[in-house]
Amino acid sequence: MKLVLPLPEHREQAIDYIEEFYRFGSEVNGSGSLDEFLAESTYEMWLEKLRCQMDIANLPKPRVPDLTYFCVREEDGRIVGMVNIRLALNDFLKNEGGHIGYSVRPTERRKGYGTQILSRALGVCERMGIREVLVSCDRENAASAGVIRNCGGVLQREFYSETFREIIQMYAIRLPDQGGDADGNSL
Repeated sequence: MKLVLPLPEHREQAIDYIEEFYRFGSEVNGSGSLDEFLAESTYEMWLEKLRCQMDIANLPKPRVPDLTYFCVREEDGRIVGMVNIRLALNDFLKNEGGHIGYSVRPTERRKGYGTQILSRALGVCERMGIREVLVSCDRENAASAGVIRNCGGVLQREFYSETFREIIQMYAIRLPDQGGDADGNSL
């Protein structure tokens, strides 16, 4: 599985990905609001939103820069998941959302993709210099909590979220400090 930046040629697969969640009555997470854009606008407008989210100099507050990727199975090119990586945190994300949101399409669950997705997203955070990564899930989502723990997550707190109207678990994952120079050599 690899992380792939969304492009215009992914349009039909992206729509199919979101529609599968609706068919299964499953909540969509970590899509960088793709589901909302498809309901109210177009895939192309969503791509523009993603581009703007990376334009740090012109990003209005309280928005934060983020990266959204499709998680593509290399054998057949199928989108099996999505991940949204927030490169900074505003107050809401610090308290309720965290750095990473991800999802696995319903027909691809229980195949280890969640752990692969989160692990690769943690690699992006590490390259961006984020050393403590916050990841949240609802308390009832045992599969997501398991994925987070598999990737080193330690439960920090549990609380009721007025926004999500459910009990949320916030985990912290501490990434190693590389302590090297620009070429990765130890100092």
